[in-house]
Amino acid sequence: MQIPADLIVILGTGGTIAGTAQTASDGVGYTAAQLSVADLLAAVPALAGRPLEAQQVAQLDSKDMDFVTWQRLATAVQAQLARAEVGGVVITHGTDTLEETAYFLQRVLAPAKPVVLTAAMRPATALAPDGPQNLFDAVQVAAAPGAAGVLVALAGRVHDAVQVRKTHSYRVDAFESVDGALVARVEEGVVRLVGRWPQGEALGLARISRPAERWPRVEIVMNHAGASGAVVQALRARGVEGLIAAGTGNGTLSAALEAALSEAQAGGVKVWRSTRCDAGPVMDLPGLLPSAGALSPVKARIEMILALLAG
Repeated sequence: MQIPADLIVILGTGGTIAGTAQTASDGVGYTAAQLSVADLLAAVPALAGRPLEAQQVAQLDSKDMDFVTWQRLATAVQAQLARAEVGGVVITHGTDTLEETAYFLQRVLAPAKPVVLTAAMRPATALAPDGPQNLFDAVQVAAAPGAAGVLVALAGRVHDAVQVRKTHSYRVDAFESVDGALVARVEEGVVRLVGRWPQGEALGLARISRPAERWPRVEIVMNHAGASGAVVQALRARGVEGLIAAGTGNGTLSAALEAALSEAQAGGVKVWRSTRCDAGPVMDLPGLLPSAGALSPVKARIEMILALLAG
């Protein structure tokens, strides 16, 4: 007998969505990661009666996200998706590094079932918290027919893990899909597909099995007025294995920074050019350092780490 895949598993990792402040009027001076994922579910009565399970995987402010937690989270997601009765997974997360975790999970797992990250810009104690609605919407996306891949659901919009970026420091609709590549909208609990569900080839958990303290060190350096090669030289002295250059415009670099990066590449350091612009690709042109394509600097860093872990 075939088991209905209608169970949604909620994995908690902390973040502002689980944050609390001393007063309801304080939307900034809160402490993240105070409430459990069970507490978050209790604040959404509309989810009562649905087949749900909750598990606390981590409890941290996502500015402190680390490789150990990524390993633990990827393993937990894979284990849940392997259960026949599970139709999808929702992850509650902080907004600061949400786009990085989403991209990491998509590249490692590329799941055939939906994995939906959600978060909040306001703490749970705010006058009008956005977390409960976002969590409700994320469950609807995880249960949507045909849904697949790693997605981000906030403020009624559903983003692809590859496209999504946090573009505002404060607004509740702080996330955008670059180049307008929105996947879906959630309207009164109904998921309306406007794009397509993300697909990809999974690298697999074996790729990230190396102990976290032995993962390759990859850092980001930025081009700006007066940029020199001093930071590159200092990082090389500390044994950096890869560098992402967040260039200006189409990945352009000052003469001094480009020279230092070229020297690093000649010395065995992997170097890619990205852009500090909010959107748009970096063209791969002859005579220039390799391009990271349309990946943002933080996602290019993850891609390079995964590439170096293979070798």
